[in-house]
Amino acid sequence: MRIRYHYWGIEKIFDKPCEAVVLGRPRHGVHVDIDLTPDLRASRPHARISIADGHYWIEDLGSANGTELGGEQIKGKGKLRLETGQTIRVSDTTVEVEIPVTQPGLDSILGSDDRTLVITHDTRLDIDAMIDAATPVFELGQPADPDRAQALSLLYELPLRFGEETELDTLFQTIIERLVAIIPAASRGALLLEDSESRELLLKAHVPAGRPSVSMTLASQTMARRQGFIWHEGLDPSQSQFLNRIKAGMYVPLMWKGRALGAACVDNSEGGTLFTEDDLRLMLAVAHYAAMAAMQTQLQNDLRRNAALLGRLLNNLSPKIRDKLLSRAAHGRLRPGGEKSEVVILVSDIRGYTLLSSGMDTDDVVDLLNDYFSALADAIFQHDGTVDKITGDAILAVFGCPEPDSMRHEKAVRAALAMQSAMAAVSEQRKLRGQVTCTIGIGVHCGEVLHGFIGSNDRMELTIIGEAANWTARYCAGAAGGEILISPALHQRLWRYVDAELTAIETKHEGMLNAYRLKGMKSATG
Repeated sequence: MRIRYHYWGIEKIFDKPCEAVVLGRPRHGVHVDIDLTPDLRASRPHARISIADGHYWIEDLGSANGTELGGEQIKGKGKLRLETGQTIRVSDTTVEVEIPVTQPGLDSILGSDDRTLVITHDTRLDIDAMIDAATPVFELGQPADPDRAQALSLLYELPLRFGEETELDTLFQTIIERLVAIIPAASRGALLLEDSESRELLLKAHVPAGRPSVSMTLASQTMARRQGFIWHEGLDPSQSQFLNRIKAGMYVPLMWKGRALGAACVDNSEGGTLFTEDDLRLMLAVAHYAAMAAMQTQLQNDLRRNAALLGRLLNNLSPKIRDKLLSRAAHGRLRPGGEKSEVVILVSDIRGYTLLSSGMDTDDVVDLLNDYFSALADAIFQHDGTVDKITGDAILAVFGCPEPDSMRHEKAVRAALAMQSAMAAVSEQRKLRGQVTCTIGIGVHCGEVLHGFIGSNDRMELTIIGEAANWTARYCAGAAGGEILISPALHQRLWRYVDAELTAIETKHEGMLNAYRLKGMKSATG
C-alpha cells in the first residue's frame, strides 16, 4: 500500500505491502502504522485505510476532529470506498492513497465516458510502443544520430530556460511549442499539471491556440502506469475521432522522484508520418525536465511562504532566540508543534487605559502605544523573552519558549524591572513634549503550559495554552501602576535573589490571593 501524506509543506511516503494501515498519533498500548505527529489535532488513533474485496476503504476510528473524504465528513459513517484521486483530510494533514490501476490494458478502458477538453470517446486505439518512465530514456554509449541533432538541442536548451523564465506556464508553453515543432508527426500538443490541493489535472499549455485535444483518460493512464506510450486510431474510428481528425498520438507522464506530477501529449490530424520510439524517448526526456521545473517552482513557492511566515513569527522573538531558530530552520530541524513544559509568563497592562484614551484623538492613542510598547518590547528582548501577543493595552510575554532557558525565572523578573524603568524613561520624554503619560502594572507567574508553533498551515503562531496564563493575568490585575507582583510559585524559586514583600490581592472568583510585591534584586546572596 502506497500512501502520501502532507503536513506543513512536508511530504512523507508510506510504502509497504499490507492489507490495512492505521493513521494517527501513537500512545502507550496503541500502535499506528503512519505517525501523524506533529499534527496535534490528530487522534490516537485517528483512521484506518484497508483493502478488501479488491477495493480500498477508509474508516474514521472515532477521532476527536473527524476525517474528511473529498471535503465531506465521514466520522460515524463506517467504512467508505476510496476512489482514485480522492483527497483525505485527517485534521491538518492531507492524505492521498495511490490506488493501482486494475484494468488489464489501455484498450479496455477507452470505451468508458472519457472526460476530455475536446470530447474524444477513444474507443478503438492500438498501442504501438510503451516505455517505462522510471527507466533511463537514452542508453549509455549509444552513438548520436545526426538526424536527431535538433531534438537533442532542445534537451540542452531547457535547463537554460529555467533561469530565464520566471513564469511556469510560459515555460510549459515553450516546451510544448518546441516539441510540436521538433517531432515530425506532431501537429498538436498539450501539457497538464496536477493541482496539489484538489488533485485535478489543470491544462497549463497547448498548441495550437484554440480548443486543445486531450484525452483525460489517457492522461490519467500514463500517470497511473508511469509509462509513456504511442497510440494510433483503430480501423473503425469513433465519431469524435473522425470530427477531430485524430490519427495518432503520444502520452507521457511528468515524473519526479517516483511521483507523477502531470502529463504531456502530442497528436496529429493528418496521418502520413508516424510517431517513432525515438520520438517517445525524446518526449519522455522533455517531460522529466518539465517535472523538474514544476517541482522547483513549487519548492520556491513553499520557501517564499515559509519565509514570510517565519518572518512574522520572528518579529516577536529576541535577537538571540531568533538566531537560534534561523539556524535550526537552515538545518531542517525547525518543526511545527507544541510541547508541555514549565515556563515563566509576564503580563503587563496600562492602568486606566479606557478612561485615558477616551479623551484622546486616535492618532495620539496610537503614538502613545507605540512609544511605550517599543520600549517595553526591547526590555523583554534584552532578557531573552518572547512577546506572545499584544492585545489593546496589554502585553503577554513568555520566558523559556520556544527555546528552553534554565535562567528563565530570573530573566523574567529582571525584564519586569527593566520594563518599569523603561516606562519611567518614556514618560519623562513625553512630559517634556507635553504629551499624555501612563503607568503599567505587571504580573509574573510560572507554570506548565503547552507552547510552541501551533495552528494550521496557513495560520501558524507561537503561542501558549494553559491555566498559568490566566493566573498571571490575575496577578497583573492586582498590581497598581508602577508595581510588579510575582506569584508565590515564582517567589519560591527566587527568594534568595529578589527583594520582595508579601501582600494579598482580591480576585473576582478566587477571593484573596497571596502575592509578592517586587522591589528589586538583592545585591548579594546569603
